[in-house]
Amino acid sequence: MTDERTYLVSGGRGIHEAGSPVNPPVDFTSTYSYRPGGDNRWEYAREGVPSWQPLEELLAHLEAGTRRGHSGQGFVTTAEEHPVPVLPGLLFSSGMAAISAVVHLLPPGGHLILPRHSYMGFSTLAQEMADRGLLTLHRVDIAETEAVRTTIADVATLAQAQDAPVMLWIESPTNPMLEVADLPALLAEAKRRGILTVVDNTFATPLRQQPLKHGADVVLHSVTKFLAGHSDLIMGAAITADEQLHQRLHQHRTLHGAVPGPMEVFLALRGVRTLAVRLDAAESNAAELARRFAALLPTGETPLRGVRYPGLGSHPQHARAAAQLGGFGAILTIELPDAATADAVLQHLTLWTPATSLGGVESLAERRRRHSTEPETVPDGLIRLSVGIEHVDDLYADLLQALRLVASENRDEKR
Repeated sequence: MTDERTYLVSGGRGIHEAGSPVNPPVDFTSTYSYRPGGDNRWEYAREGVPSWQPLEELLAHLEAGTRRGHSGQGFVTTAEEHPVPVLPGLLFSSGMAAISAVVHLLPPGGHLILPRHSYMGFSTLAQEMADRGLLTLHRVDIAETEAVRTTIADVATLAQAQDAPVMLWIESPTNPMLEVADLPALLAEAKRRGILTVVDNTFATPLRQQPLKHGADVVLHSVTKFLAGHSDLIMGAAITADEQLHQRLHQHRTLHGAVPGPMEVFLALRGVRTLAVRLDAAESNAAELARRFAALLPTGETPLRGVRYPGLGSHPQHARAAAQLGGFGAILTIELPDAATADAVLQHLTLWTPATSLGGVESLAERRRRHSTEPETVPDGLIRLSVGIEHVDDLYADLLQALRLVASENRDEKR
């Protein structure tokens, strides 16, 4: 059996023939020659190029789990109890391009069930589509399983009366509140009612969670984040086991022109090949930081008011995360009393970089409510921490000195 880590390092390729390149070559061409009556698989780069294949097949392998090889029709799992044939993934020019293609699987007039906390770009797009009358939006607290089940049932009944389709969109853990959905329960409920299901797996990565095994129809990734892992490219991906959905997504990508460049694909593949070691290191750092900050809370020596990480026993869905995820990830949040205090802490950081995005080898910190479109249920003083692979003592020391400086400044102002 091929181990996931081994498959990652090999870049999704099998045994190399003598004299073949270790790294898949990059095709810098937009056009391919053809011959009447020939195979003519490749013609124009907007429709597909050989350079995309290794990464698209590697992502399919990772989302369906360890397997022996590619069957020609899709990867087939070696675990007999959970056979999941998965077609090669589809790369897009950005995460938002992949999101747009997937949400447009829902015809106009359809119903979209969406977590109240989710990636801000998609949340904004969904609201804009709802405002234009293209869909009816139903926001839910994705961690409240029974409430979501009730919404699914109510929306399904309404949609049936209207002869309208429904899509359930799950993000777990959510951005930025790190809520963990009960994937098996929600996906099973949606499937029972004939609802199309999508899971954004960006935070967990396929090394920690594989939604297709729980019955998801489509899995999404911002390749920009953990998969590529170096904050140097923009890319998205969609993976499905359904041939019809695959064809529709491929057609959307081709007709809308949302294709990645060959160099970006090369860099992304190189990044994914180190995903296992990067994620292990970053996750270990995040877990240790979460423990240290949780221990700091009761001392009162800093303005810290809360720490949220699925690996902490204090997390509302800790037990669910422990049972469902293969690891708790490299994202955590800390909460300060207000926006001014959080901004002051960010101002004093020297090792952490105040910046948006996440999933790179470097550690980033961002106050999420600085964005006007972030939901009001996200606290003003919440800072999302994307933990990198620096030494954990350095990361902790930098945040601790910033917290202490702000505490000292606050004491001076009160005198």
